[in-house]
Amino acid sequence: MAGRIVETEAYLPTNDAASHTFRGRTARNGSMFLSHGHAYVYFIYGACHMLNVSSEPEDTGAGVLIRALEPVAGLDQMAANRSTTRHLDLTRGPGRLAQAMAIDRDIDGIDLCSSKVIWLAAPQAGDASIRIGTSVRIGINRAAHRPLRYYLRGSPFVSGPRRLSPD
Repeated sequence: MAGRIVETEAYLPTNDAASHTFRGRTARNGSMFLSHGHAYVYFIYGACHMLNVSSEPEDTGAGVLIRALEPVAGLDQMAANRSTTRHLDLTRGPGRLAQAMAIDRDIDGIDLCSSKVIWLAAPQAGDASIRIGTSVRIGINRAAHRPLRYYLRGSPFVSGPRRLSPD
C-alpha cells in the first residue's frame, strides 16, 4: 500500500498546549522525543490510531501528524481494511488513514526513513503546480487557533471542513 501525503499538522517543541509533549516525556509519548523521522502512534477516543512523525533532534519533543493521504497503490487492501469501497474515504482523515494502512502501536518508535515495514520516501521531482495551503489545526481544543495545518490545495483527499481548505 502507498499514498502521497496531502495533509499534515505540526505540533511544536515549546509552548504548544495541543502537543502531547507539552508536559514532558512520558511512556506514551516517548517516540516524539526520538530523532526526526520516527513514528509516534497513539490510540485516541478509544476508536482509532494516529500516525505522527517526530520532527526534531533527539530529546526534543515535537512532530507532525499525518492527517491524510492520496491513496496510490494497494487500494483493494486499503478498502478491505476500512470495509469501504468509497475511494475518497480510504485515507481522508488521520483515523481512516491509520485503519486503511493497518497502522497501530506495533510501529510506534520505528525509523520511518529506514524501516522495511513502513517508511517515508522522498517526493518525486518537483511539480511547479503544487500549491500548499495553511489553516488552523482541526479537532483539538487547546492552541487550535494556530495556523499549523498544511494541505495540498485542490486535493479531494484533504480532510476537515472545506472552509478550512479552500482551493
